[in-house]
Amino acid sequence: MDRDRDRDLSQPLERLNPAETVKALSDYLRDGIAEGLSDPLTGAIPGDAPQILKFHGIYQQDDRDLRDERRHQKLEPGFEFMVRLRLPGGVCQPWQWLKLDAVARRHANATLRLTTRQTFQFHGILKGNLKPAIQAINAAMIDTLGACGDDNRGVLCSPIPERSALHAAMFPLTKRVSEHLMPQTRAYHEIWLDETPVAGGIHAEEPIYGRTYLPRKFKIAFVVPPDNDVDVFANDLGFIASAEGDTLAGFTVCVGGGMGRTDNEPATYPRLADVIGFCTPDQVVAVAEQVVTLQRDFGDRVERKHARMKYTIDDRGLDWFKQELERRLGWRLGEARPFAFTSNGDRLGWLEGPDGLSHYTLFVENGRVKGEMMEALRAIAGLHDGEFRLTANQNLIIANIAPNRRADIAAVLDAYGLGETRPLSLLRRNAMACVALPTCGLAMAESERYLPDLLTKLDAILTECGLGDTPIITRMSGCPNGCSRPYIAEIGFSGRAPGHYNLYLGGGFHGQRLARLYLENVGEDRILDALTPLFRAYAAERQVDEHFGDFLLRAGHVREVLSGTPSPEIGRGPG
Repeated sequence: MDRDRDRDLSQPLERLNPAETVKALSDYLRDGIAEGLSDPLTGAIPGDAPQILKFHGIYQQDDRDLRDERRHQKLEPGFEFMVRLRLPGGVCQPWQWLKLDAVARRHANATLRLTTRQTFQFHGILKGNLKPAIQAINAAMIDTLGACGDDNRGVLCSPIPERSALHAAMFPLTKRVSEHLMPQTRAYHEIWLDETPVAGGIHAEEPIYGRTYLPRKFKIAFVVPPDNDVDVFANDLGFIASAEGDTLAGFTVCVGGGMGRTDNEPATYPRLADVIGFCTPDQVVAVAEQVVTLQRDFGDRVERKHARMKYTIDDRGLDWFKQELERRLGWRLGEARPFAFTSNGDRLGWLEGPDGLSHYTLFVENGRVKGEMMEALRAIAGLHDGEFRLTANQNLIIANIAPNRRADIAAVLDAYGLGETRPLSLLRRNAMACVALPTCGLAMAESERYLPDLLTKLDAILTECGLGDTPIITRMSGCPNGCSRPYIAEIGFSGRAPGHYNLYLGGGFHGQRLARLYLENVGEDRILDALTPLFRAYAAERQVDEHFGDFLLRAGHVREVLSGTPSPEIGRGPG
């Protein structure tokens, strides 16, 4: 084994975070899973296996709405599982959509969840349905390996339907990076797809990860200016496309983004990525691999809350990071190319492509596809011969609609009230929430189930202020981990307790600036009381084309920071 790759084991395992021991002893992501699946006495998979299960794209959860009732009945929690798909770039064929729709109805809770990372999640899968569900997903030529866990997770790619030639050049790179960084263990195929194990019981090593994989999760995104529709600066590694017309010249590389933090622990913080150079398309896979191995070898394996790559960079310095990366590459990155972003949202409704094809971007509130919307998309999948593209804003693009299919697809959308006349405020169009309660074990407060009601109340205030036609980026997360990226929203919420949130204000409309903490641990009444005068001031004092977050900073409304350090435009050290 390569010395650098095994540096994570240079200390005795007992000195490392306990998660490192679990990974090291997992027999390359096998230990305890098959035995737990066959245990008839519990709806859970016992022991440390749920931690390894995450590498297979599966989270063990329970229905928290039922916890107290089941506790009083002296029953174990209502265990169920969330399954996340590995879907690089968020592209799905109509026949695949139909198979995933069937998985949701047969094995899960009859909904499809579109995530903030351009993939699907199934919720409410019982243990007995896990293996049939994974096998049905595999029949759709999709897998879940590496969708969670301490490895590279789903790779994002701007869907850019109106620039199909550029997407055609960039999307294959997205897939190549995702596949190159997949765990190589055969555990997934043995456990879920009944592949016969290798004779002798010796299993292949992980050529990139080693036997303890990464210290924490790792995220990558590809983006095409001027649309920062994947929030590229929130990722560990970002590739910002430089295009000459529809020709892809290469990518400006940025590193060190990440949203997660922990309440009352100022050593943890969200951070935006820093630009370090430029690479050509044929260098992308090498850059991705060496950034990952650098984090593998130098990331913190003792303090798990300090294990993301943003802390590695802040501890050792950006210059050190770039020099070490270039040493591993054996060549130097080029000079970063100029770029500019003007938005990070999706253009909803119909869009005409230059090649005669049409595209329709459907608003999916908080990414939850259910009920009549699910019926409509099932019907459209039966008609459509183009693609479905999931967006990082939890919406869905029905892409590459042929001229002879457009009228039929439009008719289905209109019949189900999903056409362009659907009444949606600009606030709602630019909002998103994580799943949170009742299934996420980390959630401290509601998010997906609550944000729509809060938006209705905020919309009424905005309308009263004459701001009903003004887009404002709003994000809500049920805990500090920030899966919905609230820390770069103009208005962001992170859950603190049932009905209580931290309120963040002043993030960049283009995803280019962190928001600042404005109020801590407040309920709805306090939130509305705080935002109402700010909306009124914005209506009265804003400059031409000035976004809400920019106004708050210019006018000084978010100068008072209760904790933490004000953030620069790109990047943030520990202060």
